[in-house]
Amino acid sequence: MTTLANGGTTTASHRVVLTGFGVFSSIGVGAAEFAEGLRVGRSGAKPITAFDTEGFAHANGCEIVDFHPEKWITALDAAELGRASQFSVAAACMAIDDAGLQVEELREQRGLISVGTTDGESFDLDHLVESRLARGPEHMDSTIARRIRAGRLSAAIAHELGLTDVEAITIPTACAAGNYAIGYGYDAVRTGEVNFALCGGADAMCRKTFAGFYRLGTIAPELCQPFDVDRKGILTGEGAGILVLESLESALARGARIYAEVLGYGLNCDAYHQVAPNQQSVARCMELALENAGIEPDQVDLISAHGTGTKANDITEARAIRSVYGDTPPRTVSIKSMLGHTMGAASALAAIACSLAIVHGFIPPTINHFTTDPECEVDCVPNQAVAADLRVVQNNGLAFGGNNAVVMLGKYEEQR
Repeated sequence: MTTLANGGTTTASHRVVLTGFGVFSSIGVGAAEFAEGLRVGRSGAKPITAFDTEGFAHANGCEIVDFHPEKWITALDAAELGRASQFSVAAACMAIDDAGLQVEELREQRGLISVGTTDGESFDLDHLVESRLARGPEHMDSTIARRIRAGRLSAAIAHELGLTDVEAITIPTACAAGNYAIGYGYDAVRTGEVNFALCGGADAMCRKTFAGFYRLGTIAPELCQPFDVDRKGILTGEGAGILVLESLESALARGARIYAEVLGYGLNCDAYHQVAPNQQSVARCMELALENAGIEPDQVDLISAHGTGTKANDITEARAIRSVYGDTPPRTVSIKSMLGHTMGAASALAAIACSLAIVHGFIPPTINHFTTDPECEVDCVPNQAVAADLRVVQNNGLAFGGNNAVVMLGKYEEQR
């Protein structure tokens, strides 16, 4: 019997591995370019152009430029999809290609599509609201109105690929949603319920979310500086990360490249506060993930922190890590320093980053770092990547409302 992330038990029958990645981020598109961006500490920060920023004292973000969805989306009309759905579908197509899978073969198998999001198609909702306020509801664009259902982030993948024997769900647990989606796919593949899973997260830049964080006082003027004593908040970002999950038997049978193994995950929701994280609950989620994966704390080589760059998150998360790992926790980095907070895509992109770090033998840096906050007692690998033999990596995802999700990833080894 194996302990589930929620404390229950099930009979585990399959090891679950990651064999394909689809990546759209402000620091790189595709697994290779993304890995290079992580290694060199590339910054995606730049002035926002996705919406009118007049009236805001500062408006930097981590936008994706030169995105051409029609390169990947061929069966559907890309113009009929919102930007987040375009990211999601394009990333799924890229992930399947990266995994060396044939769509025709997937159509004959039982599968799962789980995509996490914070905003859904709020970029389009912004435009509809603007039209209604300016000219009345009769002038709202019907094409845009048809794009706004968040369920299309997952359903459109099935439509694009012609997959009919699949469950397609969109998971709305905000900034932890990518990890939630991965955990859901892990259980489905592990128990043999499905043969494959396309899991991850997607979100697009939108005025609503930027303005909300701005009103909270958590938008940084220029840079995101997690764990730095002078950090001033987040930079909103956008993008998608979709991962191909399949059983180890399936991957070996077709001679697939294996990036990493999903060892387990933990979930909890404390509902402690709308926006403030709870240290005890975050720590418990990490413990659940370790228990589910059968991993001892001293086996963990690296933690990819949620690491938003806000005062509340960084201190709370660092203290939670130390409460689980003691006075010498694993190196703890935040890739949000590079690609911003991509909302529902954040932990999915971080899971891909963790896997690439395992494969390529390096720890990505936390950039824009000058002086570590004494209340954040972690080694955040400032500014420069370091070489490392990584065998177990923990990926944290924390969200508003106390929705916490932690995924454990490991280096693939024949015997485990």
